Amino acid sequence: MQTKRIKRAVSGVLLLDKPYGFSSNQALQKVKWLYQAQKAGHTGTLDPLATGVLPICLGEATKFAQHLTDENKTYVATVKFGVTTTTGDKEGDVVSEVACQVSCAEIERVLPQFMGSITQVPPMYSALKVNGKPLYEYARNGVELERAPRQVTIHALRVLACAENSAEIEVCCSKGTYIRTLGEDIGKALNVGAHLTALRRTATATYQIAETVTIEALEQMSIEQRDALLLPVDSAIQILPKVELHQDAAYYFKQGNPVWLAGVIPAGDLRIYSASGLFLGVGQQQRDGRIAPKRVVNL
Repeated sequence: MQTKRIKRAVSGVLLLDKPYGFSSNQALQKVKWLYQAQKAGHTGTLDPLATGVLPICLGEATKFAQHLTDENKTYVATVKFGVTTTTGDKEGDVVSEVACQVSCAEIERVLPQFMGSITQVPPMYSALKVNGKPLYEYARNGVELERAPRQVTIHALRVLACAENSAEIEVCCSKGTYIRTLGEDIGKALNVGAHLTALRRTATATYQIAETVTIEALEQMSIEQRDALLLPVDSAIQILPKVELHQDAAYYFKQGNPVWLAGVIPAGDLRIYSASGLFLGVGQQQRDGRIAPKRVVNL
């Protein structure tokens, strides 16, 4: 008879280097199983083609996963010019192919038009849902739907390397940016077409690729070694202003009650701590000036 695995109330953020071929959910489930975690969630979908930074929130950290989903991301995309595909990446069938010689200078010349706030049409081969079904399911059945354009922001864009009609392009962008669509649009601007042959996420918010761990490495570790890799729950919301509460206020905040705090308080979400440095959760100032709990942690 198989022994039932005991699930653990473990909390923290694991920075996973998602492997090629894994969906984000497959990677999440693997990490959850390795940690024997009661609760886990990822922080923004990476295509199976893509690799790189995928923060996995365990336990109490899942309460703040959305903050990371909403943060800026950085990618390195390998773009092949002269060839377009049905999916915008190397997994699709070739649609068109033209002979060309694209130089670094030509690519750099068109990049400024993609900086700042731009409009993108979500690709059919994407996880965006229409009537409860991902677009890629329609696409696989040969159905193409009209998609509303969306505004995204490209904060930085530069060529890292060029060789034989292929370029590595680094992109720092807002949430919701489709890098495959960006690669295709750069190819259109050069009148040769393009598709992605590789995509690697190198940063999410303040988390960097150098801090990540692979699934293979995790598999070789003891449970204690895995636990030692977990970043604190509040590392997911370091961008928020920090506020400390005195002992009594901290107690009532933990009980779900709004509390008073003297002085000027920043607007928006706040990281709340006790005077001893214990992370309590996220709060927000109400109209009456009190700080109300928005997400309270139990650590």
